[in-house]
Amino acid sequence: MAVRQNVFCFLPIVATFSILFNSCYCFYPKLLNINASLAVSDDQSSWSPAEATWYGGSKGAGTDGGACGYGDSVERPPFSSMVSAGGPSIFKSGIGCGACYEVKCSTNSACSGNPVTVVITDECPGCVSESVHFDLSGTSIGAMAKSDLADLLRNAGILQVQYKKVDCKYPGTTIAFHVDPGADPNYFATLIEYTNGDGDLASVDLKQALDTDGWQPMQQSWGAVWKLDSAGSTLLPPFSLRLTSLDSRKTIVATAVIPAGWEPGKTYRSVVNFNP
Repeated sequence: MAVRQNVFCFLPIVATFSILFNSCYCFYPKLLNINASLAVSDDQSSWSPAEATWYGGSKGAGTDGGACGYGDSVERPPFSSMVSAGGPSIFKSGIGCGACYEVKCSTNSACSGNPVTVVITDECPGCVSESVHFDLSGTSIGAMAKSDLADLLRNAGILQVQYKKVDCKYPGTTIAFHVDPGADPNYFATLIEYTNGDGDLASVDLKQALDTDGWQPMQQSWGAVWKLDSAGSTLLPPFSLRLTSLDSRKTIVATAVIPAGWEPGKTYRSVVNFNP
């Protein structure tokens, strides 16, 4: 009788161990397939349809700087001619300057299907405002083609493409502030270039040397150029500039980036940048 009681006492322990063992090592392939499908679906849903054309030289950067004001820097690293003009919904009257997008095509036999990253550096004024349109540089559209089929893709006319906005990444590159040639002691304007992360800016504020608390909002002048008109009073350098990104609303401060004795037409570099 004592043996039987010991056996019955041991049975719950065996049953408990069996439940724990089974719960740890069960495998549900259907559940795995569902999760994999959701991951693929999420990746596909991040892409949106657009149209694309190209302009400029077949291996060029579109125009020389375009409506954003970047000048010939569009041809040099880190842009390296991988740029695009944007229709109204992308260019955003210049606020969209500097934004980065991945673009890919698969509807033409010359398309590789692989995405390329382009930076908005120009405006496509003739593009339809109701749709998203990329007017790519010759270099950019060629990069979307299969090997040796770049010219065939350039001759394809209007392409149906997919796109998504991505973070801009300029490793080892700091933000450049190109002071406008027309700037003077009462009027300061600068073109801002190579911002990581969103790439485009929502706002820029300026702080003068002796103004320890007050930030003065700058206005977008055109393209990637921001300005502050002091209405006749002399601005006191060095200037600190506060940048706020467009989508994520992140803020960085380039402290005293414009030095005392700054000169119109010169470029000054920040030691900070957004984290992409």
